[in-house]
Amino acid sequence: MTKKSNSRLQYKIAVSDSSRMCGSLITDARRVPMSVDLKLLETVRDAVQSNEFWQSYLTNFAFDYPPEVSTHLAVFLEPYLSYILDGQKTVESRFSVKRIPPYRRVGVGDVLLLKGTGGPIVGIGRISQVWSYHIDPESLCELQSVFSDALCAQDPEFWAERSNASFATLMRLDHVQSIAPVYVGKSDRRGWVVLRRRSRQMSLWNE
Repeated sequence: MTKKSNSRLQYKIAVSDSSRMCGSLITDARRVPMSVDLKLLETVRDAVQSNEFWQSYLTNFAFDYPPEVSTHLAVFLEPYLSYILDGQKTVESRFSVKRIPPYRRVGVGDVLLLKGTGGPIVGIGRISQVWSYHIDPESLCELQSVFSDALCAQDPEFWAERSNASFATLMRLDHVQSIAPVYVGKSDRRGWVVLRRRSRQMSLWNE
């Protein structure tokens, strides 16, 4: 496989307390191959082996091909990552000018891996509700009124920075769990990556 500097990603997955790499691969930036997906999920499942819910949920729904639920990798800035992990922040939001993930690419029951900017995956959560919006100034004000507390976004600056967005996705999370750090070498700047996509049939049922 040839290496193209601008259109390829290198993923390296490792458990924090081990120097053994679980997998590395040069791959197309638009799709992470099955082998890398499953190595990452297996590593995450090992990290939640003491959590009965996540052991069962990942095994039953995330490992099939195609899977019954999608798996997403989301990159978070502080303090919002800590707010999610400690339960203060119960809804995550993503705003964009263009139709990019997670807009219309996320569904109820999907798995969300929580990664800090420039750091490892440190948590996992399940998406229990999804709201997708094509927004304008009026609807943005409505979102601010309804979701500020759940987003931990009471600061008006948070909303001012998103005033030029055209699309918004808001997701309520449950079963949020901190995990031992899982390192993923990620060379692009996307804040959201769909690692594994649920079957089309399941997608239709959840739209």
